[in-house]
Amino acid sequence: MKKKARRSLVADSGGNQEQCCVLCRLSDDDPAMYGEKVTLKEHKLSVHYFCLLTSCGVYQRGEEGEGVFGFLVDDIKQEIRRSGRLTCCCCKKKGACVGCNIRSCRKTIHFPCGRKQQFISQFTGLFPSFCPDHSPTQSLCVASDLSLPQTCSICLDSIEPILCYSILKCPSCHTSWFHRDCVQRQAHSAGLFFFRCTLCNNKESFQEEMLRMGIYIPERDASWELEANAYSELLEVYQRCDALTCLCNNGRTHCAKSGWFELIRCRLCGSGGTHRKCSGLKLDTNNWACSDCTQAIDGRASLVASPQGGQRRSLLSKRNISPIHSPVSCKRPSVSVRSGSSEELLQALASQLRPLSVQVEVSRDAALSAGVELVRRADFDPTHTLSVRFKEKRQTSFPSSLQDSSMAKHYFLKLLVQQIQDSVVFEGPDGLKNLAFNSQALREDLYFDVGCLLALALVHGGPPVGFFSRALYQSLFNYPPNQPLTVAYMTPDTPLTRQVNRIAKAKSLNELKKVMAANWQYLELAGCNQPVSRLEEREALVEDLVSFTLITRVQLPLQRFREGLQTLGVFDQVQLFPSAFCSVFCKVDARLTARSLGQLFSVNHSQQEDRLNREMPVVTFWRHFLLECEVGRSSIALQDLLRFVTGVDEFPAAGFLPSPSISFLHPVISSQPEAEQQEEEDEEEGAGRPGREVWSDEGLFPQRDTASRHLLLPITSSYQAFKSSMEQVVSHHVHLLPTER
Repeated sequence: MKKKARRSLVADSGGNQEQCCVLCRLSDDDPAMYGEKVTLKEHKLSVHYFCLLTSCGVYQRGEEGEGVFGFLVDDIKQEIRRSGRLTCCCCKKKGACVGCNIRSCRKTIHFPCGRKQQFISQFTGLFPSFCPDHSPTQSLCVASDLSLPQTCSICLDSIEPILCYSILKCPSCHTSWFHRDCVQRQAHSAGLFFFRCTLCNNKESFQEEMLRMGIYIPERDASWELEANAYSELLEVYQRCDALTCLCNNGRTHCAKSGWFELIRCRLCGSGGTHRKCSGLKLDTNNWACSDCTQAIDGRASLVASPQGGQRRSLLSKRNISPIHSPVSCKRPSVSVRSGSSEELLQALASQLRPLSVQVEVSRDAALSAGVELVRRADFDPTHTLSVRFKEKRQTSFPSSLQDSSMAKHYFLKLLVQQIQDSVVFEGPDGLKNLAFNSQALREDLYFDVGCLLALALVHGGPPVGFFSRALYQSLFNYPPNQPLTVAYMTPDTPLTRQVNRIAKAKSLNELKKVMAANWQYLELAGCNQPVSRLEEREALVEDLVSFTLITRVQLPLQRFREGLQTLGVFDQVQLFPSAFCSVFCKVDARLTARSLGQLFSVNHSQQEDRLNREMPVVTFWRHFLLECEVGRSSIALQDLLRFVTGVDEFPAAGFLPSPSISFLHPVISSQPEAEQQEEEDEEEGAGRPGREVWSDEGLFPQRDTASRHLLLPITSSYQAFKSSMEQVVSHHVHLLPTER
């Protein structure tokens, strides 16, 4: 990551130190909380740096040294006028320059008021801000036997171990919890190159998570690195003999270049020393440890020896998918990503993809094995385009249609999602899968791999997931929020579900006690084996058991699965807009209709009037043909038409890029020869004059380009001719496609 030095603007010493910020109207000067306060005396203007960064209507249009860190004075004054018409939802005063980034939310606020009202401003990208209703949150995903910390890992004061706006945690070790103000001041002091978790020392994922949760990380060296001669004492070495009796006539501080009175320093701490003669060492001794270090390691030198060989990476460690982007504090005008449909949001994530391709070889139909092998490669990069090739000894099993790279990729992604649904990672009926607890999958870190592959499939143009249960979706993304889980969400026909059902159906207190006694081991494991005195306590007991079964019991698999879904930013996007993505992950009864398929295509007409007149009836033929395919009056189905044009039989989760289009295939026009016999026939029939243009329906069939998703419809004189040509070509194409296995 390239360092970017920035020269701080120093307020004029002769200016008024109590002058208020022109945006937030406060005179507070706390660089860690509000950014550097800059005063421009010639313009009689003071402003907080964070107020500028988070304001909705001002951008850095100047160079770094112009105005205030690139914010031009004229732009600042214009923002003052704009925000002067907006009322803060906290203090009810004018000048609210910060607004919630969600388009439908109208809350505006001053930046300092936003800190009091739990607004989160992200100091990266376009510097969006979010109100408490739409702000990102952290989830508690730790092992059931891990006790939650009771103190802040930075200030060491006591904390309430409940994740909220003022309490954050490290996303890697989950044991480092801290106050928001503490970690903000730590980031301000440490800077981009030294800011990391105080316990696990993680840097990349820690900084990425803190940026997401609204912590500003200045792009500079640590404050202690900027002090002049801050480490000058480190250039000095220990120069004293610490032996009980020093035998050197020149004193304890004497150090000869060699011999008995050369000063030997402790090889462990370097803060102790002795002359060879004073400690009874041999003349060639250079390796010595002081008494304090010897007691600390109990005389075992192996504890301080450098380890030999490479370290073995734990399977449960989070594999690094992509490096963290530089959170440069630069706010430039661009198009912000707002809430919208899931297709638009996934297409925004797809903009990360690069033209570089990675080869994926699939043996037979083992798509999941090929996908797992792909994400476990040391050089795996999710932004590379997938190039899929199917390998099969019997060439007849896979048709020539899969030689098309686009169709092969879509077929691979469809197989991949289907096989993930049937894998050991999930349990339950089709379309209502919960996360299963499988020890072998946990050892192999398959939960992470599967989450990574699902995110990869969604962004690279695969089908919707469509098999999550509502309970699994709620456990991952807290949607619907704060809704208790019920027995109906549990996986049916499992021992745990049957035990909970028996407890839920107990009709008397005695029956409830008998069922609890029969299942005491399960209750003990769930921490719910307390005596009950009333039948009304049954509902709370059942709710705790359901929560234990669906969430607590699978906390580690859930965490690894969630970290896999973070590939390409899918998890963060879904967490921000959970309602938009619910239909992508959960089963929705969406049937392909003639209307939905017709609206998918854009029609490109010819500019010539005579051609346009021939094309208009064909558009009517096309729409009527779609209706007949929908009601079963055609030999082909709507899915066959969709596969013929696009190579897939259902809409991808990210939609089609480019969008499908239609143009027309015109016949070759021929001129009739001037024959006398034909003239007489024309005159008899009143059909016109000799030399008229004629054309035939024979030999015209629809054509398509799956790469551009372009369909050429034949110009025919009748609907029957149009229908016949469409059915012949599409039916032939369907027989060439691979069948479901």
